[in-house]
Amino acid sequence: MTTDAIHPLRLWLWRAMVATLALVTLAAAWVAHANLAPFWRSAGRIADSIDEVRPTRIGLVLGTTDRVDGRENPYFRHRIDAAARLWHAGRIATLLVSGDNRSRYYNEPVRMREALVARGVPADRIVCDFAGLRTFDSVVRAKEVFGISEVLFISQRFHVERAIYIARSHGLDARGFAADDVEPHLAVKTRVREIGARIRMWLDVHVLDTRPRHLGERIHLP
Repeated sequence: MTTDAIHPLRLWLWRAMVATLALVTLAAAWVAHANLAPFWRSAGRIADSIDEVRPTRIGLVLGTTDRVDGRENPYFRHRIDAAARLWHAGRIATLLVSGDNRSRYYNEPVRMREALVARGVPADRIVCDFAGLRTFDSVVRAKEVFGISEVLFISQRFHVERAIYIARSHGLDARGFAADDVEPHLAVKTRVREIGARIRMWLDVHVLDTRPRHLGERIHLP
């Protein structure tokens, strides 16, 4: 192969490497932006102590399973503990518990309601949203089905940040209360999944014009 033949091949490879590097850099920047955007947009809106929480009519507890591999799920326990503390402190009047109800054997809202009642919250102050299949659905349904314009999200801080981003993108006045997190060594898988969840959140809000899987008639909250 002559020198004249080698040079164009090298040039093509160099251009391909530069283009690939540029694409990778852009993709990494976009992933970073999607993951940092909820942190920026929720700044100053998440309380870590009850004293920081202003009275709000509705507290929305974001759902998760109560047990994992046959053991208690600490994410669930901490969210329920936080919600009960807020109610007993008079910071919220009604709790909306929103989660997945995929079958008769898996019902997050019912488990949350039972756990709250066990902690002294009256059953008539708890409303179940059985179609909160994911955080996006829970947030948008809070506005469009339950008629909420102002809400206090109750979950771990990383989750509340994402919920606030979705809510503010849909015109809700949203704040949050950060429930206790779990031990770092137990949170690795959840934090990795959160990277993907924030990418999907960004696409739902800015690209896909996503709608909840289920809506339905307006439900009035007590």
